[in-house]
Amino acid sequence: MNNPDRRPMVAVPPPQRRVRRRQAARVVVRAEGRVLLASDCDPGIPGSQWWVTPGGGLDIGESFAQAAARELAEETGLLVDPGDFFGPVARRVVHHGYSDQVLVQREDFFVLDLPARYEPDTAGFTAEEKVTMAAGFGWFTVADLVGKIVWPVELPRLIAATIATQLIDFGDVEESTVPVRLGHR
Repeated sequence: MNNPDRRPMVAVPPPQRRVRRRQAARVVVRAEGRVLLASDCDPGIPGSQWWVTPGGGLDIGESFAQAAARELAEETGLLVDPGDFFGPVARRVVHHGYSDQVLVQREDFFVLDLPARYEPDTAGFTAEEKVTMAAGFGWFTVADLVGKIVWPVELPRLIAATIATQLIDFGDVEESTVPVRLGHR
């Protein structure tokens, strides 16, 4: 059976890219002055690579904090209660142009502070994550991020985030391997 939510994972001409929309939760995991990031790629562009915070789309009926906890468990093996996060500390609408699709998602960012770094467990990866995030995880200082492609580009500001009375609104942004403007319908 064909799953309509499954990505083709191969490049298609930009005008033929499917547009997906969803809501998502992302987690800035901090420990020992570092932040946990996952390596990500676009399978339709060999050699592409960037670093992302853990997180993903909301399931039906989930709150953003519940999705953040579930995604963190699935992607890194770390089990936390949604109440362990602070935030959301930031929000944005991001347009990701990939070689096979355009993903438009409204994201809420949460922060989780841990006393020590841990080794992520990828046993909960989806089939797609096993392909796109196969290069693993790393713990980075802000200085380590210089010269690396990191999504969200606002990450240094989020690493410094503390419990605030006002949510940071990053607005409408684009982070793409194949820009949305290139032939998208």
